[in-house]
Amino acid sequence: MNNNTKKKPSKYGWIFYAAILVFVAFNLFGGLALDNQEKTTTSQLEEYLREGDVDKIVIITNTRQAKVYLNDNALQKEVHKKVAEPSLLPSAAPTAQYVLDFGDLQNFENTIKTIKSENNLATVIDYDKENNYLLELLISILPFVLIIGVWIFLMRRMSGGSGASGGGQIFSIGKSKAKLFDEKTDTRTSFKDVAGLEGAKEEVQEIVEFLKNPEKYTSLGGKIPKGALLVGPPGTGKTLLAKAVAGEAKVPFFSLSGSDFVEMFVGVGASRVRDLFKQAKDKSPAIIFIDEIDAIGRARGKNNMTGSNDERENTLNQLLTEMDGFGTNTNVIVLAATNRADVLDKALMRAGRFDRQIYVDLPDLNERKEIFEVHLKPIKTSETLDLEFLARQTPGFSGADIANVCNEAALIAARKEQKSVTKQDFLDAVDRIVGGLEKRSKIITPDEKRAIAFHEAGHATVSWMLQYAAPLVKVTIVPRGQSLGAAWYLPEERQIVRPEQLLDEMCATMGGRAAEKIIFDTISTGALSDLEKVTKQARAMVTVYGLNDKIGNVTYYDSSGQSEYGFTKPYSEVTAQTIDKEISDLIEGQYQRAITILKKNKDKLTKLAERLLEKEVIFKDDLEEIFGKRPFEKETQSEVSQEETEVTPEHKEEGLDA
Repeated sequence: MNNNTKKKPSKYGWIFYAAILVFVAFNLFGGLALDNQEKTTTSQLEEYLREGDVDKIVIITNTRQAKVYLNDNALQKEVHKKVAEPSLLPSAAPTAQYVLDFGDLQNFENTIKTIKSENNLATVIDYDKENNYLLELLISILPFVLIIGVWIFLMRRMSGGSGASGGGQIFSIGKSKAKLFDEKTDTRTSFKDVAGLEGAKEEVQEIVEFLKNPEKYTSLGGKIPKGALLVGPPGTGKTLLAKAVAGEAKVPFFSLSGSDFVEMFVGVGASRVRDLFKQAKDKSPAIIFIDEIDAIGRARGKNNMTGSNDERENTLNQLLTEMDGFGTNTNVIVLAATNRADVLDKALMRAGRFDRQIYVDLPDLNERKEIFEVHLKPIKTSETLDLEFLARQTPGFSGADIANVCNEAALIAARKEQKSVTKQDFLDAVDRIVGGLEKRSKIITPDEKRAIAFHEAGHATVSWMLQYAAPLVKVTIVPRGQSLGAAWYLPEERQIVRPEQLLDEMCATMGGRAAEKIIFDTISTGALSDLEKVTKQARAMVTVYGLNDKIGNVTYYDSSGQSEYGFTKPYSEVTAQTIDKEISDLIEGQYQRAITILKKNKDKLTKLAERLLEKEVIFKDDLEEIFGKRPFEKETQSEVSQEETEVTPEHKEEGLDA
């Protein structure tokens, strides 16, 4: 559509202009009817009365005006010659020759009556009200005009304004809102701009190849896949992959969100689905990309409490029919993205609709290096950064998180008025994203600060003494985010986790509370985040991963997210009591284990806490100076058993909650 085309006024605009024209004409001709009414004053009226020229005076009570009618003899006088001329407009009723404004009605009446009495006049005094017919008409029709105007406005808004398919008319409400990308102007992203995600890129590139060279595959009897579903956590690059497909495919690419099908009117969603596929078939071969498809693709029959017609289900049914029903076109491929594949309808996930499910996982170490390379291109760095070091500092970060780290590092350097971004700026950016902004102005009493120091020192001491605990990066007692203190660890990236690894993680987490108990012989509310973490880990060991001897090799986890148990528990009350006891025993066992370790190293714990109070931030070198090398290589397996519930490693932070 040519954007330079001059937009013509709509029919509603002509109606508006016509109404203004009628209003102006009414007032113009109404004014002509009063052209012969000469303005006069009260003193002149008194003079005319004494001369016997006034035949009648009509007092308009609601406008404080008076109309003066002269008799025939007065009209012959030279002084009234001007008002004696005939009116420009014919009128059945006689018109007044003068009009005047008066102040107080009572005084005005008394003056006229006095002159009449003194001069024995027969002048008639009458009363009337001025009727503004135009104003009354406007007031009577104004509510209807407003209602119609609001209705037209809403219809135009819901129909997409001046969209290309609907022209802003109400009849375009069922048209698709998909944006058609022009490969020459709209798309600049290619597969070179997508770092990492090698497996996902291969599958998506093959889909592009299907459309570019279909004979290569169909010659052997194969069929081109009808759809591919991109599944993965937020920020991993699903939408970026779709943009790369749009840039590489060189075919029409329709892009929209799942929420674009949702409308307040019944049947609109299904109508938009039909229109979308009709446009795509007309331009086939083509690609349709539906972002956040879970907005319309949720499992049918779930949580339908009203029992009424579900517009979302109608939209989903139409989508299912278009993707694999009678009359479907194999030259249209549907790409969709979601991070909630567990809630999608099974009919949508079957082969023949989404033939492929492409999992876009969090990037590993090497993929994070590639992502850093992409996002560091526009960053002015002062030195050649070690990308592997940066990648190791960001385990569990998605592509979007890494982009945020690079941007935050540039902002930190600019805040310091530096000419370039340094390695320390990137480390500060990671701390800012993981822990929050430093709050050095927060008011903390000396006793609280000492308790925080021993709490964080307890974490550091226990983790240093355990074989499978994550390596410590630094410890700080500077308030950051919602924490009063924090200990940073760099967890090992592993795909499976063993019980001893989990138990060591739990023990290190309980080290903070254990240190408070040993040093102050009391505990505080500062261990809330620690307790929350270990409780989740212990519950996962018992009920999810089957790592508890009392419960056995049983899991109560439903990976589909569509558990058939509903609100009921999938185990008996006896089993529930056993689960509660095992969770409590696991946590208390690791708590006592942490107390034992800290009692053996109480002097070193105190020395570490004092250094933390002095410097506020300490690093791995400080621990090596106090504790020496980590002794876990020669520790017995029974003394250092540990376990962790997280399959996906994360940049961990143990902190004292505010």
